[in-house]
Amino acid sequence: MKQFLSDFSKLIKFRLTFLVVFSASISFLIGALNDGEGIKWFSFWMLVAGGFLVTSAANCFNEVIEVDLDKLMTRTKDRPMPIGRMTTGQGVVSGIVMGMLGTWILGKLNIETGLLAVFSIFLYAFAYTPLKRKSPAAVFVGAIPGALPPLIGYVAAHGKIDLIAIVLFLIQFIWQFPHFWAIAWVLDEDYKKAGFRLLLTTKKDKFSAFAILLSTLILIPVSLLPIFYGFGGYYLGGISVVSGIFFSFYAYQLFVKMDLSSARKAMFCSFFYLPIVQLALLFDFIKK
Repeated sequence: MKQFLSDFSKLIKFRLTFLVVFSASISFLIGALNDGEGIKWFSFWMLVAGGFLVTSAANCFNEVIEVDLDKLMTRTKDRPMPIGRMTTGQGVVSGIVMGMLGTWILGKLNIETGLLAVFSIFLYAFAYTPLKRKSPAAVFVGAIPGALPPLIGYVAAHGKIDLIAIVLFLIQFIWQFPHFWAIAWVLDEDYKKAGFRLLLTTKKDKFSAFAILLSTLILIPVSLLPIFYGFGGYYLGGISVVSGIFFSFYAYQLFVKMDLSSARKAMFCSFFYLPIVQLALLFDFIKK
C-alpha cells in the first residue's frame, strides 16, 4: 500500500497538483466574495475534487508521453512508468478516467469551467509537453495552461470571465516565466539528458539570466493591477511590492553571479511569491 501511494503521488505529481488546486481554490473564494452571495462550500469542494482530478490527468498524460525521456533524468527515473511498476496503458487509462471524472465534476458547476478544464488538459499534455524538446517557446505555451487554474477557480464561483478573472490569469501567467526559467536553470544538466530546451537561449548565459530578472520586474506592476482597477487594497499593494522586490533581488543575484545557488534561491522564492500575493488579494476581498 505504501508503494502504491508513493507511485500514485509521483504519477500525478502531487506537489504540483496541490499548488494548482490551491491557486484555483483561492480564486474561487475571490469569485464567491465578489458575487456578494456568500461562499457555497459544497461547490468549493467540488472545485477542489474536480481540479485535483483534471490536473492529475494532465500530469498523467505528460508522463505517458515522456516515459522514455523520464528514464534518462535523475529526478524522474523512479516514477512508476519509467521504472516499470506501471505500464503506459495503465497510465493512459488512469489519465482518461481522472480527466473525464474531473471534467464532469467541474462541468456540474458550470459549462465554462468544464470547457476551460478540457482546454487546460489538451494544451498542457499535447502542446506544451512535445514542444519542450523542440523550442524554448514551450515555456510561453506552457504558461497558458499554467495560468488557467485561477481563471477556472474564479469562473467556477462567478460563472463568467470578467476583468478580475483576466487579471488573476495575467498575474499567474507572468509569474510562470521567472518560475520556470529558474527551475530550468537549476535542472539544466538533468534536462539536457532528455533534450529539453527551456531556458530562453537554451543555455545558462547572461541573456537567460537577464530574462529571469526582467520577468520578475514586470511582475511587480502586473501584481498591482488589482489596485489600479479598484478591487485590490493596501494589503495587496504592500505585500506585492515587498514580495516582488525579494523575488527581483534573487533574480538580480543570479544575473550578477550566474551560479546555481542564486538560481535555487530565485526558484524557491517563486514558490512562495504566488500564494502570498493571492492570499493578500483574498484578504482584501474578505475585509471589504
